[in-house]
Formats: sequence, structure tokens, C-alpha cells
Amino acid sequence: MKSITASDIAEMSLEQRIQLVEDIWDSIAQIPEAVEIPSWHKQELEKRLTAYHADPAEGSPWRDVKKRILG
Repeated sequence: MKSITASDIAEMSLEQRIQLVEDIWDSIAQIPEAVEIPSWHKQELEKRLTAYHADPAEGSPWRDVKKRILG
């Protein structure tokens, strides 16, 4: 594989740089098990799941959240 330098990237068009990022992301997505989830992410997810189970009515459905964000 040919190495690409920061200078090479800077010389690319915006479209080429976006395609490069997409290609890199696609290559990472092919091996999701290689991406380590930090323990603090797992802890936060567990905390939120516990809070949801304690009071499912407390949160908002995604459609409502999205509407607020985009509203």
C-alpha cells in the first residue's frame, strides 16, 4: 500500500478528501471488533440503562428529541 502524506492530502480536492475519509471509515467498519469501547463508555451506558429501567417514562422518544434538536 502506498503511503499518503499530509501534503498529499492537502493537494487533493475536497471531493477526493471526502472520498478518502469514507474509504477509511468503510475499512474500519469491516472489523468492528477491532475498535475497543472505552470502559467509561460501557459504564455510562450501564448507568443510563439502569436509570431507564428504574423509570421508563422519564426519558423522551428519539422522534421527540430529534424534533427538539431540528425544531
